Amino acid sequence: MKFTLNWLKEHLETTASLDDVVEALTRVGLEVEGVENPGEKLAAFRVAKVLTAERHPQADKLQVLTVDTGEGAPLQVVCGAPNARAGLVGVLGLPGAVVPANGMQLKVAAVRGVESNGMMCSTRELELGDDHEGIIELPADAPIGMPYPDYAGLNDAVIDVSITPNRQDCMGVRGIARDLAAAGLGTLKPLEVDPVPTSGAGPEVRIEAPEGCPAYFGQTVSGVTNGASPDWMQQRLKAIGQRPISALVDITNYVMIDLGRPLHVYDKAKLSGALVVRKAKAGEQVLALNEKTYTLDESVTVIADDTGVHDIGGIMGGEDTGVSEATTDVVIECAFFDPDHIARTGQKLNLASDARSRFERGVDPAFLDDGIAIAARYVVDLCGGTASEVTRAGQAPTTPRSYRYDPALAETLGGLAVPADRQKAILESLGFTVGADWNVTVPSWRRDVDGPADLVEEVIRIEGIDKVPPTPLDRVPGVARPTATPEQKLERKLRRTAAARGLNEAVTWSFISEAEAAPFGGGAWSLANPISEDMKVMRPSLLPGLLAAAERNVKRGASGVRLFEIGRRYLADKERLTLGVVLAGDRSARGWQGGKGQRFGAFDAKAEALALLEAAGAPVANLQVMGEAGDVYHPGQSATLRLGPKTVLAAFGMVHPGVLKAFDLDGDVAAVEIYLDALPAKRGSGFMRPAYTPPALQAVTRDFAFLVPAELAAGDLVRTVKGADKAVIVDARLFDIFTGTGVPEGQKSLAIEVTLQPGEKSFTDAELKAVADKVVAAAAKLGATLRG
Repeated sequence: MKFTLNWLKEHLETTASLDDVVEALTRVGLEVEGVENPGEKLAAFRVAKVLTAERHPQADKLQVLTVDTGEGAPLQVVCGAPNARAGLVGVLGLPGAVVPANGMQLKVAAVRGVESNGMMCSTRELELGDDHEGIIELPADAPIGMPYPDYAGLNDAVIDVSITPNRQDCMGVRGIARDLAAAGLGTLKPLEVDPVPTSGAGPEVRIEAPEGCPAYFGQTVSGVTNGASPDWMQQRLKAIGQRPISALVDITNYVMIDLGRPLHVYDKAKLSGALVVRKAKAGEQVLALNEKTYTLDESVTVIADDTGVHDIGGIMGGEDTGVSEATTDVVIECAFFDPDHIARTGQKLNLASDARSRFERGVDPAFLDDGIAIAARYVVDLCGGTASEVTRAGQAPTTPRSYRYDPALAETLGGLAVPADRQKAILESLGFTVGADWNVTVPSWRRDVDGPADLVEEVIRIEGIDKVPPTPLDRVPGVARPTATPEQKLERKLRRTAAARGLNEAVTWSFISEAEAAPFGGGAWSLANPISEDMKVMRPSLLPGLLAAAERNVKRGASGVRLFEIGRRYLADKERLTLGVVLAGDRSARGWQGGKGQRFGAFDAKAEALALLEAAGAPVANLQVMGEAGDVYHPGQSATLRLGPKTVLAAFGMVHPGVLKAFDLDGDVAAVEIYLDALPAKRGSGFMRPAYTPPALQAVTRDFAFLVPAELAAGDLVRTVKGADKAVIVDARLFDIFTGTGVPEGQKSLAIEVTLQPGEKSFTDAELKAVADKVVAAAAKLGATLRG
């Protein structure tokens, strides 16, 4: 929301400086995004008069001008504008000035052999309009030598304020002025409403869709002349980035920004029959003022006549009934549209407009009569004509809302003690009516106020949030108790473990595109109103975001990428906490020992999965490596880690080439997904573990080599061997795999080191043999035989 300081002072009687206004806006909750003075960039341009204009000796289309700048001797300027002539008063850019349109710095230079001391400027070159057919022509009485910004009134600061969705009343300059007046920066001026004389019946209007438009007012003005709007109106509109079009259009834009009241004007000659507010018929189309055609359905509220749809109600008018220079009779529309309907329609059609941004927040439903009266006054004063009576269809929701308020809430709820009379003054300055019993009636323009808590907010923000004293929370005596939940503790531990292993944490969007979700089975949830099509689907996996991040890093020269993220997957049944890892590029850099850099492989992913699961407290020793990890992973180079046949704790392996192609990744990429919600809960023992006591005797190791079927997983054999005698076997690990000479076809040799821990005395040979027999017997159950 942009406005100028002088525009603000049309509603606010104040002597406050620009700095005071900016500070007060932020203090009352209206964030100032920027302040600029459009006249600053034109400070070096002067009002000047052409004294003589002679033909250039070397060019037919150029003239040599003698220009009076108001001080010193006249300057010689070469000009190519067709309207340059003696006696013309225009705008001269002096040497050193920078032309806003192209950034060119003017200097004394020879043009076809004739010295030129500046440039006479057009409106386009000064970014004041689109006209470039000739140089600017000012009135003959314009003061020669005056800086052009001072003459044109361009030294008016433009303030850009960010309006939150709940402050619909501040979508007009007057609403902002009201807040500043309440904050003590001046007095809110009375709003002048001077209805025009009327004669004759108004336009025929009826409502067939009150749920979308409860109230619709119309008024005809006949005999208008639609020329250019006055300079003061154009200057204000231009200052805030609005392009002046014509008096009628500029009036509607001006009233909308000035008072927060969207309007529309129809060329009456282009209408046929009554104006009807109805629901669109499926497939109906309308060519809007943005020159785009929209196909409508039954949920869209439209304004139509006997020939068809002319207006997407409350959002944008139609091109075929728009006003032009030939317009002589107009119908002014002033309506109240339901905010929810406007929001849904705008989202469905992907159509944004200044009118939509106000209607979907909720305009003042009690401002219909005054709004159309003000608009009609502007039309008659600026365009002439005779106004009809106002036709009123429907009834806006103007039932007042009242709440019982306790002034003590300012302190108990807002944290600031404010005297009751001061609270009453604040509320009344904002338009609230406060009864003797503190029954507070909410003004019609404050749709956001919905109870005593909101009244406290109004009091505190005007009194000053910075005045709220810092108050420490009550603390229980002694050492503070831990507040982190078990889930938070787990996430913290996993982050530290992953970082210690050389992984870099990534934080990616929970929203991805449909194309990114497709390789992972698509998303179960899609957003009805996404920020963009690239952020439409709730992610079914953490890998899409990590793969996209890896692709960006690799393309920017990263030789090795190690990323992890802890976040949620959004599945059809619920959100599931997950840890994802992506390993791309080189695992180790090239060097004199190993030659080329080593790429990541499936076993690197497995190592990360096991290390992180162990940090999470999972019983890693009991996990089984089973099956393929899914279509996302490379078949034969992926697996799952399970606690039993059904509980999948993790998936790991090489990412499928098809998935890599979808993310524009070359080479091999390994990935891990750890399903943290599947981890078994820790059992509550109810007592402390005994202190760890190191064994008194040294552990003993024994090596076993088994011949096993080639398809047997080594992990299964290691797990079986470790469980052969749990009393003395404390560890078992694979240290060799061999196939070749001496090993039968279809088999492989697995060598396992078994660690035995004696208790109170050393093992005897007989005890060692007994343990070895148990190991061999257990392995035999898997089809393993001791290699001779």
